[in-house]
Order: sequence, then structure tokens, then C-alpha cells
Amino acid sequence: MPKVSAPVRLGLFYAALYITTGAYAPYMAVWLKAGGLSGAEIGTILALPLLARAATGPLLAIWADRFKLRRTAILVLAAASAVLFAAMLAVGGYWPWLILWFLASTLFSACSPLADVIVLRRAAQDGFPYAFSRGIGSTAYIVGNIGAGALLGMLGAPVIVIWTTAGAVLAAATTKLLLPPEPVLGETATVDRWGGTGALLRDPVFMLMIVSVGLIQGAHAFYYSFSTLVWRAQGLSTALIGLLWGVGVGVEVAFLWFGEAWRRRVGPERLLILGGIGAVVRWTAFAFSPPVWLLFPLQGLHALSFTSTFIASLQLVERLSPPESASAAQSLNAALYSGVLIGAATIVSGPLFDHFGPLGYLAMSVIAATGLAGAVHLRRRLLRQT
Repeated sequence: MPKVSAPVRLGLFYAALYITTGAYAPYMAVWLKAGGLSGAEIGTILALPLLARAATGPLLAIWADRFKLRRTAILVLAAASAVLFAAMLAVGGYWPWLILWFLASTLFSACSPLADVIVLRRAAQDGFPYAFSRGIGSTAYIVGNIGAGALLGMLGAPVIVIWTTAGAVLAAATTKLLLPPEPVLGETATVDRWGGTGALLRDPVFMLMIVSVGLIQGAHAFYYSFSTLVWRAQGLSTALIGLLWGVGVGVEVAFLWFGEAWRRRVGPERLLILGGIGAVVRWTAFAFSPPVWLLFPLQGLHALSFTSTFIASLQLVERLSPPESASAAQSLNAALYSGVLIGAATIVSGPLFDHFGPLGYLAMSVIAATGLAGAVHLRRRLLRQT
């Protein structure tokens, strides 16, 4: 391979991951719907891996630390998920798809946090911004949104599973090519990693923070699972839907690459509040089926509802947890916002879609508003401590 700088090379690996999730995140529900499943069944299938992530994430991380090199586990996970994704095309029905999606999604979603460990460490050692490499991955996510959406309109629902399988194969094939041979620190570090979890669970300020983050992020559940079906029912083409998803991630990339100075001035507490405000406005507006011209600026609120909340959570976790509990703290945060809470909201979203259509977004507005109230209370508590 020609000489490529480390930030670009690592970003290209993120691209292999996110060009895959950029296809299945918006469109897997379309494939399941085409297979005859109801909204409630689709919601359950999509939610179970998220609900289990609080357990499967740490367990897969401990398993991954048994290898000599970090990238070896990523290769195994990506290859195994490719086989499982492909198997979804060979079977039909609720239970086979539930089992295969649970396994495939669980294994593939574990690749990104394991890659994060490598990229964050290299960024610290080599002095480049993590957000640059992550932004390359987010750009590929847009390619997945738009490309898979266009093919979906031309070739039908099975193309989503085919794209997803090919993406997982690409991730496995490029692991050794793009990821450095980062050694695992050793078994003791893995076992001790979770030692501070109990103290964090008893810390009311820390728990207020991660629950507030989890509620704001969890309010994305209806959007992630059913926005494509809602928009198709409103007459939007899959190509246009892919573009709308791409706009949301595009503002995320811009926020990551160009917003560092502004983020520092604002501070993580206010970033979290802005994330909650953006989520409440976005989901309330979506509930009333706004016209296409308004959907684009509303998608721009993804920079607040998701990205601002995500960046704030990373910084607040680092501030509110002792150094020896940093890994446990980040794991608890991720388990809540990308696991338990969004999983529960996804299960609720299925019946909401079946019975209320786009008005289901109003439930997400309530969830986000609860997280916003927590964020405001958190800022007040932190101000009193200074």
C-alpha cells in the first residue's frame, strides 16, 4: 500500500466500518418490513442488541484483550458478522432474523469501540486529533446513506443486506492493512478495568450526567429505526431519504472537524444542554410531517442532538471520574446511551409507529426533554461545586 499518514489510514478503517452502518442503520427496517414484519416486530429485532450491549460490550472487550494484538479481535468480529449478515438472506421469518441480527449486529458493533482504543492511543502518541480520523468514517457513513438509498430504489430491499455483508467483508479484509499492530496491555489491565464501577454507580452527580446523556441520545431511537419508513409513507424517494440522512451526518463531520474552538468556549455542560434543546426541537417538528424543504435544516440539528451530546459526554465523563476508573466510566456511559436506554426506546418505537405513525416522535420529544431537564440540573450542581 502507498505511504499514507496514520490519521488517514486509521480514518480509512473507520470508513470501512461506517460505510456499512450507513447502509443498515437507515434501511434495515425497510428490508424487515418487506419481509412482512410489523413495526413492533421490527422494533424488537433492532432493539435487542442495544438492550444487551451493557453486557455484551464489556464481555467482548474482555474477550478481545485475550489476543496478542488488538486488531486480531476486530478481524475475527468483522469476518464472523459478515457470515451472519449473509445468512439473513438465506432464511426468512421473525425468529431466524431476530437471532441472526442479534448476533451479527452485536459482533459488528463491537468493532468500532475496539478500533477507538487504537485510534485514541495513536492520536495521543502521534499528536493528531481523533476527530479527524473519526470524521473520515462519518463521511463514509454518508456514502452508505446515499449509495444504499439509491440502490434500494433501483434494486429493492435485498440490496441492503448485500451491501451490509460486503461492508463487513471489507472491514475484515482491511484490518491488517490499515490498523497498526497495537499490542494488548495484558490480562491484569483487563480484569482491573472495572474496579471503579461500584463507586461510580454510587456517585449521584456522575449518574445524573450519564442518565441525562442517555435520555437525549436514546430519544434518537424512533428516528434511527423508523424515519425511513415514515418518509417513504409520505412519498419521499429512497434517494432523497439517503440524502437527508447524509445531511445529518454531514453536519456531524463539520462539527467534529471545525468546531473545536467553539466547543472549548461553550464547555461541556452547556454543550449537553444545547444537545437536549436540539433534540426536543427536532423530534417535535418531525412529529408533524414537515415539508421537504424544512427537513434539511431540521436534519442539521443532528450536530446538536447527537454530536454535541456525544462530545459533552466524553468530556464530562473524563472530568467526573477518577483516572483509575476512566475505562469503567466510559463503558458505563456508552452502555447507557448506546445500549439500555436507546434499546428500550426502540422497543417502544415499534408500537408507536404501528399506531401513530410520525406522531411517535412526540414520545421522543418527552424523553429528550427529560434529559434536558437533567442537563440543566447537572450544570447547576456543578456550578455550586466550583
